[in-house]
Amino acid sequence: MQQSVSTQRNDEPNPLDSRGLCLLSLDGGGVRGLSTLYILKSIMDRLNDKRKTTSLPHVKPCEVFDLIGGTSTGGLIAIMLGRLEMDVDECIIAYTKLAEAVFSQKKSRLPFSLKGKVKAQFDSSKLEKAIRETIKGSGISETDWLNDGNERGCRTFVCTVDQNTKSIVRLRSYNLSEESNIPASICQAALATSAATTFFDPVRIGNRIFADGGLGANNPVDEIEGEAANIWCSESGDLKPLVKCFLSIGTGNPGIKAFEESIFKFLGQTVVSIATETEETEKRFIAKWRKHFDENRYFRFNVDQGLQSIGLDEYKQQGAMESATERYLVNQAQKNRVRDCIKNLELKENKTEPSFAVSIEEYKILSFEQQIVMPTVKWVVPFEKNRCFTGRESELTPLEELLFTEGGPKKIAVFGLGGVGKTSLIIELVYRIREHHEDCSIFWIPATNFESFQQAYLNICQQLQLPGWDKKNEDPKRLLQSYLSQTSAGQWLLVFDNADDISMWTGSQGSDQVSRQLMDYLPASQDGRIVFTSRDRKTAYDLVQRGHIVEVPELSEDVAIDLLQKYVPRHDLGKHEDNAKSLVKQLTYLPLAIVQAASYINKNDISLATYLSLLADQEEEVIDLLSEHFEDDSRYRDVKNPVAMTWLISFEQIRLRHPLAAQILSFIACVDPKNVPLSLLPSGLSRKKEIDAVGSLDAYSFIYKRQAGSSLDVHRLVHLATRNWLRREKILVQWAETVVNRLDDVFPNHNHQNRSIWRTYLTHARYALDSQLIDQDGKRRIDLAWKVANCLDSDGRWKEAETLLVQVMKFQKKVLGEEHPDTLTSMNNLAGLFDSQGKYKAAELLYEETLRLRKKVLGEEHPNTLTSMNNLALLFDRQGKYEAAEPLFEETLRLRKKVLGEEHPDTLTSMNNLAVLFDSQGKYEAAELNCHRKDDSAI
Repeated sequence: MQQSVSTQRNDEPNPLDSRGLCLLSLDGGGVRGLSTLYILKSIMDRLNDKRKTTSLPHVKPCEVFDLIGGTSTGGLIAIMLGRLEMDVDECIIAYTKLAEAVFSQKKSRLPFSLKGKVKAQFDSSKLEKAIRETIKGSGISETDWLNDGNERGCRTFVCTVDQNTKSIVRLRSYNLSEESNIPASICQAALATSAATTFFDPVRIGNRIFADGGLGANNPVDEIEGEAANIWCSESGDLKPLVKCFLSIGTGNPGIKAFEESIFKFLGQTVVSIATETEETEKRFIAKWRKHFDENRYFRFNVDQGLQSIGLDEYKQQGAMESATERYLVNQAQKNRVRDCIKNLELKENKTEPSFAVSIEEYKILSFEQQIVMPTVKWVVPFEKNRCFTGRESELTPLEELLFTEGGPKKIAVFGLGGVGKTSLIIELVYRIREHHEDCSIFWIPATNFESFQQAYLNICQQLQLPGWDKKNEDPKRLLQSYLSQTSAGQWLLVFDNADDISMWTGSQGSDQVSRQLMDYLPASQDGRIVFTSRDRKTAYDLVQRGHIVEVPELSEDVAIDLLQKYVPRHDLGKHEDNAKSLVKQLTYLPLAIVQAASYINKNDISLATYLSLLADQEEEVIDLLSEHFEDDSRYRDVKNPVAMTWLISFEQIRLRHPLAAQILSFIACVDPKNVPLSLLPSGLSRKKEIDAVGSLDAYSFIYKRQAGSSLDVHRLVHLATRNWLRREKILVQWAETVVNRLDDVFPNHNHQNRSIWRTYLTHARYALDSQLIDQDGKRRIDLAWKVANCLDSDGRWKEAETLLVQVMKFQKKVLGEEHPDTLTSMNNLAGLFDSQGKYKAAELLYEETLRLRKKVLGEEHPNTLTSMNNLALLFDRQGKYEAAEPLFEETLRLRKKVLGEEHPDTLTSMNNLAVLFDSQGKYEAAELNCHRKDDSAI
């Protein structure tokens, strides 16, 4: 949660906003302290710019921060800013002069004497002189005490190390009754904190000798924390609730160059690594103050790149330090953090008195009492109102009425296909409720996973300032349940969005071992209502139990076009009505797909017609198009928005919980998405399991059962997305082969009595056969193609049948050989298809070739050979080639009489064919005679 606005509760402002503690911690790091000052300057300049817009006076750090502490170079800066009360620009000038005076000339190039004793490389007297001049330049006597007995709004302390005990000592500008206070002048304190080993001589104050505070705490945040606790909460030690802003500034990532100034590298590096170890402190402290960090109440700034090559004493590198710091601050992440820091600091109005902890406790008690006596209307919804929301009145009005009708359901679940607009619908609903029911608090909880659920509960508890919300041993779910279950909470609505995982609500959460079901934490009150959204109808039923469920359908064509128009305002859809209708239809009137398409159209500045042409591309190209990421303010940042990705979580949930349902969905992805017969689907271990599996897919709105209940449809985009899922899992080819095998097993022959069955299977068989994923010459595929071709032939769909028969014939010629009986049968049937389509020349050539080969392979008198003779004669007859047809008919009749007998049906057919031929030629007597022979044979 961002602390960018006041945390006022009811009519009583939270004292943390205006009087909370502001703490400033400054690291050590030699001349790189300039980087610290540049960062602080950026913050103070922007803060004062903000104050100027509201006619507030310019402020210095000592007027904003209650406590400034530092070590080494950070200690010097702390004294300048806090005790000498400089502004940042004055401090930069003074610090630069000091660095130049001190580091311009080395006293000794070796940090150790020949006897191995530590020796100062720089003249400590120059450092003392520079500090005294800095003090005098501020209008203060150079002999003034750091703690002169005067109360100041800003307390200042510096860290130094006792040379005898090696313990950290804090030199203060103020008194602490329970702590030892070492009398030190401003100059002595500055020297003590900056007496870096190997750089300057230790400093004597009274009878004690001190060295650079960096030896103990180069990043002094722990010292700041401890000192602030001693001042403002010495009894409880509970500092965190009192802190409004904790700002820690480093001197940059030092690298190793700064530590290689000695010929005794090992010893030199050991000493300086102790003094400059800041990174681990930073990581540990951020983890310790994680909540304040996340709430924009703890800030750490430290240049990560560009200062490694600058030594602790390289004062001439001011330009490089300024450049590296500026480069760090213009990074977007740092810009955001600086912005949040300024938002925090600009609310500070007064200094924090030592009794501030009492004020905070009184406020908590008062807030809780007000909460009990007079409930506060709260609004915790993470989405802005969607200005492009369109339609849905038929869902919105009944929902609002249900929620606010006396005696209405306490729980309502809204379910529908992922991407159909459930979240958008409920966002619109809560904004309407906010407008129509001003006394109703509304709380929004993302229920995608347990972590988001828990964080949302904690956020709401914090917003309500429920006692115990910030205690580790308190469960925010229990706190909110208890609060909302009281009548004093007033009227409220709780929204659980994306409640798709029923195991989250009814069982343990894996290794977390949640001791109670989330269902057990739902509050109940006469004035409270709960709304769930879910992709899964079964989950929706389980969540509301005896409540009410509402399905969100796809948009109507008109509403879908209106939605598209709002998202592509530069396109006048009235002028492109046909394209607009075609586009929303292609996108199945799904809001998510429409918004994604609009985003792509806008980003690439293309027309609707161009986008439609992209949708007509190959399947994988369309998947790429539907996988394009886009921003949508009405969806969660951590959720994948593209249509092709939105159902992946649901697919995985189905695969884990309902393996048979996942198999059915995978199977359906490899057949036509419309009118899939249930009899075609993979079988389960029992009829119940099959019903449950289909029911699960129906519950997710992935499929729709047809009215008769014997077949189903799958959503077109779900079909496409499932294929993409299978392709990503590298099992699409496997499922395409499974479908072909299944169809080959169940596809009936082309007899008339099977027509109703094979007609329902034909579309899916054609889809499977058209797939380029499987082996085009696979035996099961060719077998299926043969069956389908015959059925298409029987159904008069000759062109489609021809395509398949050509494939079958090519396969048989390659595998079985040209003279194999099966190959000859295919050749005969293909010739028949040419004949049926009026392709007489092609039919004649193929019939003749078939007849020639059958005579050769089967013999002249084989029934199949006679069939070929008859077919060729009939073809001649249809073309009016009577002279060619007559001898063939006569030869066929003669051989059939001989082989089959005069009474065989095929023989009678030949007699009839010959009679019809004679009739066509006007040979009526011959025709009549042939008919009599036929009749005689049939008796």
